[in-house]
Amino acid sequence: MIEKKSKKENSKGTKGLYYHLKQAWKKPDKKTLRERMIEWRKSGVFTKVDKPLRLDRARALGYKDKKGFVIIRVRIKRGGHKRPRPNKGRRSKRLHTRKNLKMSYKWIAEQRVERKYKNLMVLNSYQIGKDGIHYFYETICVDPQRPEIKNDKNINWITKSVNKKRAMRGLTSAGKKSRGLRSKHPTSKVRPSVRAGRRKGK
Repeated sequence: MIEKKSKKENSKGTKGLYYHLKQAWKKPDKKTLRERMIEWRKSGVFTKVDKPLRLDRARALGYKDKKGFVIIRVRIKRGGHKRPRPNKGRRSKRLHTRKNLKMSYKWIAEQRVERKYKNLMVLNSYQIGKDGIHYFYETICVDPQRPEIKNDKNINWITKSVNKKRAMRGLTSAGKKSRGLRSKHPTSKVRPSVRAGRRKGK
């Protein structure tokens, strides 16, 4: 009986590959990540990648290792989203240092990828690193013209015309979060959109 209990406990305690990948990315090796970012800075702003770096995150966001799915690494500059602080003259007490751009960096990265690769549709994205100057993201894109995508019942919804320019319209996960649609409070003015709520929502 004691042996049987120990086997059950071991079976409950075993974790899969994606769990360990997720735990490893919570505290990545700084030296390895620094070396990677040095290479990423030397490469172009948009780089097509064969395999996703964070496999667990990519799979959770809808990636599949099949034809039609494309991973693009994008580099985006940090900062520059705040109003300049006045040096002299009349000024308000708050000094206007708040953010004047209400879009997240991830949403901006997705929009830039969609503008660059017009034949692809952005599915989702995730962060892979940041330094003092840049953010680095990997964007999951889908080629809607591929027969492998059209015949896949789990992803062929993206081939419909209503899903065109998802990133530009804020229909990706990052776009919806940045628009404030995660909050479902009845008094929030973000639905159906911030513009419809006379800019009171965000």
